[in-house]
Amino acid sequence: MTNLGSENLTHDDPIQGDPAQSDPARSLYNSDDRRQILALARETLELSTSTRQTPPIDLDMLPPALRRPAACFVSLHRRVDGALRGCTGTLVARRPLAVEIVEITIQTAFNDPRFTPVRAAEVPDLRIEISVLTPPQPLAFDSPDDLIARLRPHIDGVTLRLNARRATFLPQVWDAYPDPVIFLGLLSEKMGYEPDAWRDPRLEVETYQAVVVEES
Repeated sequence: MTNLGSENLTHDDPIQGDPAQSDPARSLYNSDDRRQILALARETLELSTSTRQTPPIDLDMLPPALRRPAACFVSLHRRVDGALRGCTGTLVARRPLAVEIVEITIQTAFNDPRFTPVRAAEVPDLRIEISVLTPPQPLAFDSPDDLIARLRPHIDGVTLRLNARRATFLPQVWDAYPDPVIFLGLLSEKMGYEPDAWRDPRLEVETYQAVVVEES
């Protein structure tokens, strides 16, 4: 459950899927962009956990893709078993992607309320996954059945808003819960409501896509 006054969100374990499905905007970032995205996140994680400092960013030296404002989520997984060690992010593009990666990597390492802060000794055994989000778009629908019909499993990330609460699932979560009724029920529970809250006529829905960049 996240208050609407906060742009930063936690996220549950984003399960791996077919890159062609979960990464519809793949052409936005070439192989060099992706290497630099991961290198920046890795350097940030290592430096922040060992010295509490952040790497300097010279935007003029970065490719255009990392200078453009973009929202992202940063996930940390244990290499040994794939278990989630932290995942937070923002849905709204506020700053250049490079700056956002640094800030969200630090936020995930130290401020995911579900986990203790990451220690420097853990860092070599953690795998980084970054989901760069496209701008969210309102999804118009006429009824609960129409909502189900308009969702695109494995492609759309989904944000539900009801009253003063909101919650989101990244597109990767469809791989674990491909049934839209179950998917929306769990997302309703994440907001802090009953599983059928997504049927409320006051519900607002936004969708977005994610470019997934991850370490092997």
